[in-house]
Amino acid sequence: MAGYRIALIIAGIDQTYQCAILRGIEKAAASCSVNVEAFVSSIGSLDNPRHDTGEFNIFTLPDFSRYDGAILLTNTIDNPPVVNDILTRIKEAEIPAVSMDYDIPGLYHIGIDNKKAMRTVTEHLITKHGCRTFSYISGPEDNPESADRLASFLETLKEHDIDIDRNEIYYGDFRAPSGRSAAEYLLRTWKKLPDAVICANDVMAASAVSRFAEAGYKVPDDISVTGFDNTYDSHNYQVELTSVERPLEESGRLACQILADHFANEPRKRSTILEMHPHFTESCGCRSDRVQDISEYKELNYRNYSKFEQSQSYLSLFNRLSCALLGCNTYEQYIAVMKKLVTDINPEEFYFCLCDNWDIGKEDNGSSYMESEIPRSYTEEMIAAISYKQGVFYDEERLSTKDVLPGAARSPKSGRFYYIFPLHFGERCLGYMAILNPTISVHSPMFETLSISISNSLENLRKLMCLDSSVRRLEVLYTIDTFTGIYNRNGFVKATAEEYEKCQNERLSIMLMFIDLDGLKSINDSHGHDVGDRAIRDIADVLKNSCTDGEIFCRFGGDEFVVFGAGYTEEKALDLTRRIQGNITAINNESDDPFELSASTGYIIETPDQHEDIFGFVTDADKVMYRAKRKKKLSRYLKSN
Repeated sequence: MAGYRIALIIAGIDQTYQCAILRGIEKAAASCSVNVEAFVSSIGSLDNPRHDTGEFNIFTLPDFSRYDGAILLTNTIDNPPVVNDILTRIKEAEIPAVSMDYDIPGLYHIGIDNKKAMRTVTEHLITKHGCRTFSYISGPEDNPESADRLASFLETLKEHDIDIDRNEIYYGDFRAPSGRSAAEYLLRTWKKLPDAVICANDVMAASAVSRFAEAGYKVPDDISVTGFDNTYDSHNYQVELTSVERPLEESGRLACQILADHFANEPRKRSTILEMHPHFTESCGCRSDRVQDISEYKELNYRNYSKFEQSQSYLSLFNRLSCALLGCNTYEQYIAVMKKLVTDINPEEFYFCLCDNWDIGKEDNGSSYMESEIPRSYTEEMIAAISYKQGVFYDEERLSTKDVLPGAARSPKSGRFYYIFPLHFGERCLGYMAILNPTISVHSPMFETLSISISNSLENLRKLMCLDSSVRRLEVLYTIDTFTGIYNRNGFVKATAEEYEKCQNERLSIMLMFIDLDGLKSINDSHGHDVGDRAIRDIADVLKNSCTDGEIFCRFGGDEFVVFGAGYTEEKALDLTRRIQGNITAINNESDDPFELSASTGYIIETPDQHEDIFGFVTDADKVMYRAKRKKKLSRYLKSN
């Protein structure tokens, strides 16, 4: 029996907090008999609202009613409307869900006491190190964890009769760039250097320390700095960060276990608060835990070099891929390059799924689209353009979007952990890709760069296809008579050029026939231009049905038509004339039109010299036709009432 299907909602998996929790979930999936589909976004990393809209869209992909449970890290999504939509859909689906750190009524909850943890750090700085002046680098203002940490910090200061200027509080987003920006802001606004800067997480703290060092401040000699979550390997950094150690990996494992217990109908308390441990070290002025054994330093250096070497290898691969993808001019070329990428990264499974309107703008019916019609959501069906499993590529297939993964992904095994990344250009939804056990780290910022490159190149291909389609439409407008659907004069010249040149070079005969609709003016005067237009279209239809031996024909203008034939004989020309007149007779016998369709024809057969233009022969054929036309009387063209 296949394992339970779990949806995981998470953003920013290149951050150490998320990575630690994901490790716990991945390790526990098999033992808890669950399969996890992690819907991943890199929201906020580019400071581009249109890009973020496209990233948000991945969270609309899962139909939660098709899942047995969910694990939510909505605290990583800095967008309340998106979070509210996810929670609403979870509750409507009535599936068990575990919320990490956010305590959401009705859902299982795993967290820590943020207030207690921040109080411990703040009191340590006050009582142990005598700090009396502070600055604070916070996470997002509307993030509950961030708000709890800041509130606890302010309460602790108040209890110790310490005031803080609100200008000393900077709101970041838990990412390294905002830590640096916060440090720059504080450096500009400080009138006097504070005793300590407390940060809401380690990532921002580490960036702030680097910026302070650039400004000439030493940590902890000139100023103390603390972090939170203890996600940094202290030995990899210039200053070991004082922080709060929390069992992030354990919380991921526990989330799987809670759902497994729920499925087994085993009782479980709704909220679990895990123990945290303050880690006081170098950045606040406490003892250093730096490595003393030289062999440990060598091992540390080797690990760091191995990571650097691996990063360089990935960067080279991704750069080659980006160039190759941008060089693709067709869908087939693009898929071939993507398949090469798949074999290079060699995942256990890989699925490249495109919305069935991803190439909108490439006409099927000649229609165009307005910018307001940009598709911003997934279509009901997807195209699995690439399905790869254990070294085998499967044929392209269509699948219901609710299934998320195509047929090749079906397996009785449990413990599978799929990462599902959005494909989009700005807010334009293109599709998604799903990966199981790749040989490269999807947690690396470079993988985000790869995803963006794939999406951008896919959009580039779409635009090339649209441009090609537009050129073809313009070509049709240039060469096709839209009134009759046959070649116009431009189309005739282009279509006959190669055959005419061949006849010139090889001294082959050509036939030019000129056809003129009889009595069009009388038809228009007696029955109106709509009826006259119908007569013109009838002649075009006659030529379509008569020219069945490679002849090229066009509406030359008004009620005049021209036919070209290469390697023609007098016998063939007479036969064509008979077919044309026979088809005209057939229309008259079957039609209820108030006129008798009639046309005059004339042709010439010549062998063109190199210097002779085809239109000289058209003129000659016109003269032959005109002599035939003069023999007819207008009265024959109208039916009696």
